[in-house]
Amino acid sequence: MQIRLATQDDLPALMALVRRVVPLMLAAGNRQWDEGYPNNPVFQRDIALAQLWVAEVDGGLAGVAALTMDQEPEYAQAEWDMSAKALVVHRLAVDPAFRGAGVASCLMHKAEEVAVERRLDVVRIDTNTENAATQRLFPKLGYRLAGEIGLGIRPGLRFFCYEKIIAP
Repeated sequence: MQIRLATQDDLPALMALVRRVVPLMLAAGNRQWDEGYPNNPVFQRDIALAQLWVAEVDGGLAGVAALTMDQEPEYAQAEWDMSAKALVVHRLAVDPAFRGAGVASCLMHKAEEVAVERRLDVVRIDTNTENAATQRLFPKLGYRLAGEIGLGIRPGLRFFCYEKIIAP
């Protein structure tokens, strides 16, 4: 598996991944993503900012994660120190064909590497309360549950916040 920065050439494969993932999310009651999000402009922005990473397996796109410094204002509701310099993982997804192959773990490890390179103290991520897979994964990777919040950009949904301290 190779983890690398996404390029504009990856956009068709990224949108195809979204089209495969969203129906499974919705069927599981997880409405974090839908037919309108994430979309091409969101990924284009991530690529332009050099913050979108992809996992490739045998030349195919197996997963994606945006590694940003973007903390939603509602994150202040979580039980963590908002003054800590944090890398925030957004738009983490694994192609259904690669589930169980460690793709999400590899992307999360990349997030931790990027945090260390940038001298950031913490890695944070939020996930829909209906996403059982991530609720199992994050604690296994050493992330602690830091609370439950609502997000204005996704009204009516609830999200669990997780963080891992990278530096003392």
